[in-house]
Amino acid sequence: MTRELEARARGHLLRPDGQEDVCLATYAPSTGERRTTGVLTDLVLPLDGERSVHGNASFSGRYVVRAASQAAEHGRGIALLHSHPESTGWQEMSGVDRDTEHSYARVAETITGHPLVGLTVAADATWSARFWDSEHGHRDAESVRITGTALRVCWNGRLRPPPAPTSAQVRTVSAWGEAVQADLARLRVLVVGVGTVGLDLAIRLVQAGAQDVSVMDFDTVEEVNLDRLLTATRTDAALFRSKIHVALRAMRAATTAAKPVLSGYDLSICEPQGQRTALDHDVIFSCVDRPWARAVLNQLAYSDLIPVIDGGLALEPFPNGGMRNATWRAHVVTPGRPCLQCNGQIDGAQVARDRAGLFDDTTYIRTAGLKAPSRENVSLLAPSVTASMLAQFVSLAVTPGGLGAPDPLRFSLSTHTLEHMPVETLATCPYEQATGWGDRRPTLAKHHPAAEAARRQRETHARTGRVRAGRVFQNLIGLGSVAIQRLLATDTDRDVGMSEGSGGVA
Repeated sequence: MTRELEARARGHLLRPDGQEDVCLATYAPSTGERRTTGVLTDLVLPLDGERSVHGNASFSGRYVVRAASQAAEHGRGIALLHSHPESTGWQEMSGVDRDTEHSYARVAETITGHPLVGLTVAADATWSARFWDSEHGHRDAESVRITGTALRVCWNGRLRPPPAPTSAQVRTVSAWGEAVQADLARLRVLVVGVGTVGLDLAIRLVQAGAQDVSVMDFDTVEEVNLDRLLTATRTDAALFRSKIHVALRAMRAATTAAKPVLSGYDLSICEPQGQRTALDHDVIFSCVDRPWARAVLNQLAYSDLIPVIDGGLALEPFPNGGMRNATWRAHVVTPGRPCLQCNGQIDGAQVARDRAGLFDDTTYIRTAGLKAPSRENVSLLAPSVTASMLAQFVSLAVTPGGLGAPDPLRFSLSTHTLEHMPVETLATCPYEQATGWGDRRPTLAKHHPAAEAARRQRETHARTGRVRAGRVFQNLIGLGSVAIQRLLATDTDRDVGMSEGSGGVA
């Protein structure tokens, strides 16, 4: 739910007189590849005679039918929210809670076509949640995510227990304490685009103890990447390794978590499966250089309430050589902050051209007199973008000073100035108007010919004898390195082990 909706719900449910209270809300389903989320959209507060407060709280069937009918008009489900004003932390249901929610589960599902969602808020503003199946009971959620200029996640400690800090994380934990570290470490983080900035980000996230980090990229390592792609080698280019292969190898070497779950997806975020995979995550880093990909991520930040940290580097060389300027930007895309179209990072016309494949058509670009999206980069400046994006992430998730994420920031190298960009949401912004739409968001993802061609070309090369033999030899060297690490590991390290998620790594 958004921070604004959460504050309104909490204001109604946590009464000054200390009694329990209840209300209903509508929600939109958001269906990922492996995870389903209910995105709360509107509160439906009780009218006179629809609920009674008497220490506990009760409500009428008429109230449920009214809310469910309102939700069904928009293709949404309903959620039943109530308070436990004398408790703290994630709440298990009492027998009365269970019976009440179960008794209305069938009514809600019959009218809306979606399962009833139950939520409980405790006195310390910790939320808990579950999805109901009218036939088989309820399934507890693993978390409740509250998004806005600050990100707050309430964790189900049974399904998503806090990982114990390791000895390699002592200095990181000392920066903000074990409670914050436990929250950061449990976030499911996705890095989209593991080029210069994205690979650096992924490495630093796992070094800081994030245990569930995924990378997504369909591209292949080439010689032209080697001046800025961390840990990539000429051998990787000669063997046509995917960028996610290089990223996962570097992440495994850098991780400090006891039981990391590192996944790689050989996908484009513009493909339907890429978009569904992104919906499985709590935070997304946008390290892409094309407007279509940025537009898809921009949409998910609002329609599905997944904060996106976006950044970019623009170089301005003189026509005859030399550098005019370099600027880098970083911003958090989330309700309460302007979207990428409002802050000028994407242009609707450019998105349409990119989605139509015109930026991959050199003849069209030349005859139309257009400039394709810039791809200049330099490894000496790229770490500045990484640092800016990580600072935005820490501002969002750790909230130093309680301030949360700032407005978009832009640094100019020629003048050495950091600019706070006072950007406002456009009145007709289609992205922010679709906040909370979930699966009913407008369709931006579709088949992506460039991604399909890159995978096809890599598969063709992988079938040649030279590349197959080279990959086998390189893999054996990698296995030998892992064996040495295990041999040198402490007894504690051997006990905790390492797990790795699967993601179709090429």
